[in-house]
Amino acid sequence: MTDRKPCRVCNFTRQKSYGLVVPSLDELKTKGSESLGFSPAGPVSAVLEDDGTIVEDQAYFLCLPLNTKFMLLHERETWSPVRRMDGGTAWMARDSLVLDPDTVDASSAAAAWWSLAQQLKQDLSSIILMSEAELQTLVDAPCPELASALGFKEKKAEDLQQTLQGVLDRREEERQSKELLQLYLKAAEKEEGQQEASSQASQDGAVEVDGMEVDSASGFISRTLMVLKGKTSPETRLSTEDLQMVVTRGVEAMEQVLGWDRTRTSALLQACEAELTGRLQQVQAVQSIRSNAQLDSGVRSAEEAAETPPQGSN
Repeated sequence: MTDRKPCRVCNFTRQKSYGLVVPSLDELKTKGSESLGFSPAGPVSAVLEDDGTIVEDQAYFLCLPLNTKFMLLHERETWSPVRRMDGGTAWMARDSLVLDPDTVDASSAAAAWWSLAQQLKQDLSSIILMSEAELQTLVDAPCPELASALGFKEKKAEDLQQTLQGVLDRREEERQSKELLQLYLKAAEKEEGQQEASSQASQDGAVEVDGMEVDSASGFISRTLMVLKGKTSPETRLSTEDLQMVVTRGVEAMEQVLGWDRTRTSALLQACEAELTGRLQQVQAVQSIRSNAQLDSGVRSAEEAAETPPQGSN
């Protein structure tokens, strides 16, 4: 029996919200439409409420966390970020978008980045929690107007937009890395069937730990040894943990594990060490951005406190 997962659904105005427990994406659309009062004849699409990501794949739906909030869109309705400039009545302006799709609501775009700018003004470190859609909105905002909304000089606002673009670029790199990893795992599973005869021989000297075959002589997972011995640029296909294990073992130990000569083994370890260093630098870069964001927030708070006159002074 398929596991059922708790979810939340809302309509495009966010004025109605319901909790559901469903086993599939189709069931989410069906029950959500009934709760929200949609016409059963009209098409319904599901997106993530926080950033508008379209959800069409059942496997992706099952990977999402419990209590994820979805927005169900009926007919010509469209997703837009939360806007709070006018005390909660901004959703009323969306009616024109539904009734007339050719109308361009320029003020809504301005409202989106202005609201995000006010959020940053209160806490600059909130950048870390923003979705990609929200970051892109700030990057696309007019620099002079953004600087005015934040109380920054224009040069500082420009630097902020460049930093936000850097965050977007890094997230895209992480996404591509995950996609490459998924492709590799699919290819590895396919090769397992083709190499069943040769892998059967290696199982005689392997033990199983947490469902994975581990070579008893070397301590490496059997799949890791297969990648090291049979793949081009194996360092790009290994996890960070495997890279650390290879580098820690050293040249002499890896010579025995792989059965290679010193030159070939040394080249592999140098490639693994360079790949590991690059990954650690990416992690340090993200941590540096977070630290700088918190530092800027602290400095701004101190400056505002210094500018505020003491109570009771004339």
